[in-house]
Amino acid sequence: MKPIKSDYLVIGSGLAGLTFALKVAEHGTVNIITKKKVKESNTNYAQGGIAAVFADDDNLDLHKQDTFVAGAGLCHEDAVNVLVKEGPDRIKELIEWGVQFSKDKNKQYDLAKEGGHSRNRIFHAKDMTGAEVEKTLIQWVKNHPNITIYENHQAIDLITEHHVLGNLRADFNICFGAYVFNKDEKKVRTFQAGNTLLATGGASHVYLHSTNPKIATGDGVAMAYRAGARIANMEFIQFHPTSLYSPGKKTFLITEAMRGFGAVLRNAKGDTFMHQYDERKELAPRDIVARAIDTEMKKDGDDCVYLDVTHLEAKELKTRFPNIYNYCLKNLNLDITKELIPVVPAAHYVCGGVMTDLDGQTSMKNLYASGESAHTGVHGANRLASNSLLEALVFSHRAAKKLTGLPQNQYDHVNIPEWYDQGLANEEEWVLIKHNLKELQSIMWDYVGIVRSQNHLHRAFSRIEFLYREIEDYYKRTKLFPQLIALRNLTAIAYLIISSAIRRKESRGLHFMNDFPRASDKHLKDSII
Repeated sequence: MKPIKSDYLVIGSGLAGLTFALKVAEHGTVNIITKKKVKESNTNYAQGGIAAVFADDDNLDLHKQDTFVAGAGLCHEDAVNVLVKEGPDRIKELIEWGVQFSKDKNKQYDLAKEGGHSRNRIFHAKDMTGAEVEKTLIQWVKNHPNITIYENHQAIDLITEHHVLGNLRADFNICFGAYVFNKDEKKVRTFQAGNTLLATGGASHVYLHSTNPKIATGDGVAMAYRAGARIANMEFIQFHPTSLYSPGKKTFLITEAMRGFGAVLRNAKGDTFMHQYDERKELAPRDIVARAIDTEMKKDGDDCVYLDVTHLEAKELKTRFPNIYNYCLKNLNLDITKELIPVVPAAHYVCGGVMTDLDGQTSMKNLYASGESAHTGVHGANRLASNSLLEALVFSHRAAKKLTGLPQNQYDHVNIPEWYDQGLANEEEWVLIKHNLKELQSIMWDYVGIVRSQNHLHRAFSRIEFLYREIEDYYKRTKLFPQLIALRNLTAIAYLIISSAIRRKESRGLHFMNDFPRASDKHLKDSII
């Protein structure tokens, strides 16, 4: 079966992948592969918004400073400078494409404030910003003649010189595309491209409780790691402080913007507590708020804390947060204008990822990364709220700009072998292996969560190592199917997180160690694997 060829291959259909695709499509053909439907991405679930300097009382230096403070000393200054300086133009571009951000009664953009920000600078579409952005971009992508979307296609592994060594003499460390599983046909296809962008989003489904959809299995990072690309700072996992506590139901995010609007956190006794942990109270960076909630819950063995918005004007709440209001009313019979919202932290965002330069280039030729799967250096040890979608916009733009000025398909002549798929389906054994997912997620939640220790990390590592060997052995002997591909990737993600965490013998940002409770200048550097 012949390879499916294009000038550019985009793996992922969130904000990072779609904006990149639209821009490079003006200069060549683009194939987008996505695991489910094109709109199913972390972007689509983003409630809060996109941070950028627009207000008269704001400036670039303030946004930079807020980012540096949240990042706890590990932000790359050059990357933050690029993000903040180029951010406003990328927002204007979204507006030109037709994204409808919320406006106030004076028809001015209603800029919100979130934790860690010193000014109101968050562009939002009520509490459904990601869905509004995704909807607009998908329409543009579907109408572009140079873009082809392959839904229900799951990337398995990147194609490198190891697969085609017989065709090359002196070129190494090159990406030629990816082997991709067609879920509908249950066949593996070869996607060959001049350049490949990893835009696969997050990996927080590696934890038992996560705000991410189930597709967030870290595919891009896992594939890049197996291919030999450099990975950085995987120990920094951001736990969103306020996911809705609703046992037995799907995790639902309560946006940070609600605290920016005036919501107050209370413990099970009804007392406010954030003033005991940080002078910024509810608007402290997420790592501080999440640890404070975790501490309050452990004090008395409570299952959750509460977010109080009952003192705020009811009509304004319903107008500003319609998605949250309606969800709580429908699923919990909870009227947030009159009752407290039960909340707990949940795994939300991976600050590390595939290392890139300021143009999205990874350590592998012809392989780029953007969005949550990338480590650009912007976030450091803790991401500032609403900098994530901005990062995807800015660095996808830079990658596209660089690539459209370079020659394409210089390795188009390379012959890539078809995927060897001679294994036998062993459904009986899979019944046992699939339980490894729950075990893996539980290990990560119990031992590699908000508060860690060397003892817990080493215990987790030994158990993940055993799971890895078991899953890899089964993977090599059986026919492929989507759940197995995802489980294999999640095991690699768990390994990367734990390995990075063990090496960082200090507490910094999102990585808090009971046995090393202070930051150390010795560790003021990225963890690179």
